[in-house]
Amino acid sequence: MTKTTTIKTITSILLLLAWPTMSAPLPTGIMQNQHLTLIILVGVVTAATLLYLAVSNHNTKRALRALRHSEQRLKSTVEGSGDTLWDWNIRSGEINRINDKFMMDTTPGTHLIPNASLIHPQDLPLVEKQLKLHFAEKTAFFEATYRVRNSLDQYHWVLDKGKIIAKDENLNPLRMTGTIRDINHLKSTEERLNLFAKCVESLTDAIAIYDHTFRLVDLNPSYIRIFGGVREQYINTEFKLPGYDAQFIRQIKAALKKSEHWQEELKLYDQTGTMLPIEISIDEIKNNHGHITNYVVVFSDLTERKKAESQLHNLSNRDRTTGLPNRNLFFTNLKKLVDQKRDHALLVFDLDNFKKINDSLGHQLGDSLLAKLAMRLNKLCRQQDTFYRLGGDEFALVMSGTNDIHTITKAAKQFLAVIATPFKMANHELVITSSVGIVLFPEDGSTPEILLKNADTAMYHAKQKGNHYLFFNDSMNEQAVKRLQIENLMRFGLKEDHFVVYYQPKMDIATGALVGMEALVRFITPKKGVISPGLFIPIAEETGQIVEIGEVVLDKACKDVKRWIDQGLFNGRVAVNLSARQFSLPDLTARIDLILQKNQLPSYFLELEITEGTVMDDPQEAISIMRSLSSRGIHLAMDDFGTGYSSLAYLKQFPLNTLKVDKAFVDDMNTERGCNMVDSIVTIAHNLGLHVVAEGVEHEEQLHQLQRLNCQTIQGYYYAKPLSAQEFEQFLRSQHSEKPALQLVN
Repeated sequence: MTKTTTIKTITSILLLLAWPTMSAPLPTGIMQNQHLTLIILVGVVTAATLLYLAVSNHNTKRALRALRHSEQRLKSTVEGSGDTLWDWNIRSGEINRINDKFMMDTTPGTHLIPNASLIHPQDLPLVEKQLKLHFAEKTAFFEATYRVRNSLDQYHWVLDKGKIIAKDENLNPLRMTGTIRDINHLKSTEERLNLFAKCVESLTDAIAIYDHTFRLVDLNPSYIRIFGGVREQYINTEFKLPGYDAQFIRQIKAALKKSEHWQEELKLYDQTGTMLPIEISIDEIKNNHGHITNYVVVFSDLTERKKAESQLHNLSNRDRTTGLPNRNLFFTNLKKLVDQKRDHALLVFDLDNFKKINDSLGHQLGDSLLAKLAMRLNKLCRQQDTFYRLGGDEFALVMSGTNDIHTITKAAKQFLAVIATPFKMANHELVITSSVGIVLFPEDGSTPEILLKNADTAMYHAKQKGNHYLFFNDSMNEQAVKRLQIENLMRFGLKEDHFVVYYQPKMDIATGALVGMEALVRFITPKKGVISPGLFIPIAEETGQIVEIGEVVLDKACKDVKRWIDQGLFNGRVAVNLSARQFSLPDLTARIDLILQKNQLPSYFLELEITEGTVMDDPQEAISIMRSLSSRGIHLAMDDFGTGYSSLAYLKQFPLNTLKVDKAFVDDMNTERGCNMVDSIVTIAHNLGLHVVAEGVEHEEQLHQLQRLNCQTIQGYYYAKPLSAQEFEQFLRSQHSEKPALQLVN
């Protein structure tokens, strides 16, 4: 088809399309091609229709895709926000939700408010009120904060916002949409902020908040209470401290730039004009970008704390009984003198036998005595000297600024004389003495601890002389070191079973037969060998280790004796020494009963030897203890009789069975006076119905003299030295083979 033909054809189609609206007839040329034109027209219309439908279908699909995409974006936005979208058909009561995290009901309800049953009862009136205000067009939006119960039956705070979007012809609301936001975390934060605000307001410390230029933004009521005035007069004023100039304020600001915190104790006037000790602390507050937004200034009134500190200082540094500075303050002040390298002397006092006063007259009277003594001695101190109570009956005098021996000696003598002056208290005249150890700084020690240790060492040696003073020297220290070594050896020896029992036979003086033996402790160490009883027993008495050592000896002696009895080798008593420390134990009899039961040894095979000095410390208490032991069938012997200060009046009250003559008297029997002394002891014993044992017999002449004096039993090297358990068993077997079985001594 040519271009001309095509144009004609199109023209014809257009004319045909327009023909129904034309009144004129069709041109002749067109009519001739009418059939062809009609066919073409039908094809074009069909093609156009198909094209329109295709385009329309494409546009519809594209719109649906866009709608779905838009819905997806809306859903993602809603889910991302965490909010719940709701659409409420007010007339039907139906409500649709998107992203409903609270799983609320969607069925129509009868209440004005959807899901009213899930709203906290206390919050429901508020929700109703806000909804009614919106329905009445008094608010542009409905907005309410309330608690709603979720599927886990837990209440969450939510913010509910909505708006009416459709009304009927009478302007009644038909439809309402909105959002619900979970604000539980915000409510928690709000509650915390309210709590912090209340705390700040109730704090006794004054708090002032300044902006970054140090102009006052806010303050709490305590600020007004301390400094007076009203809040308005302070707001927007610059930071200042009454009584301190601008230069000091600039120094504070400069310090804050360096450390972000400033704190110092200052003196400030309160609203009454009273100067108060106040601790001021300033801190920077920064935002998320690290820029300073505010400064918080806290004013802490230290008045009460200072009073409490003063009281606490007195309690912790003053002795209640005497009012003297105590051990704590002693070390503090002595350390200052040492650090300053100032010459000084330290005199340490210990009252002799003060425990007897406490035990016999009571601790209350003992405390009164210490208080009076402190008053006496404190008056003797020079202005630069300080007198302390270190504890118990131990005192210390620190003489500052002197190492002069004459001055120090004079002070020591004065103190000893004043201490020895009798005290009249509660119808008693009390006389006490003291021992004084003296050290000099820096000669005798470089630290307070060493000085006190060496002074104690010197005092220990002075105590042996009684009512005496001694300066410390190196030989004392050597003895103290040896003493400490023995203490450690004993501690280790008790743990490793280095204490063994030896037995010295007791022989009948008339027949020469074995009637018993005395158990003697021996301390045998692997490295040091045998340590003399004269060396370790006094130390054990002082440290209290003698109690455990004594129980070890008693236990081993009972065990050995039970074995020998069971073997038919022995039928006498074993004598075991009872120390003063053991004798004073409140559960002594129970301890002895336990050891006897453990070894299944009848009590009448045991004899306990008690020294004269032990029972005379408190005779009445001693009688009570001895009667308790005697009632169990245990025999009692008094050791070292005549070396102390026994009273015959008490001696006849003691439930004794045996009286032992000390070796010192036996050794002195070669003189008439010595022989008469032993004769007197034996006579006293017989008159009291007591058995007599003489110890330390070494010569035949002593044996004959004791025999003439009617002494019944002897022990000593004349018959045998102390023997180990194995050696003593051999001795028993030899005695058993030579003589008939032993008879129990009454």
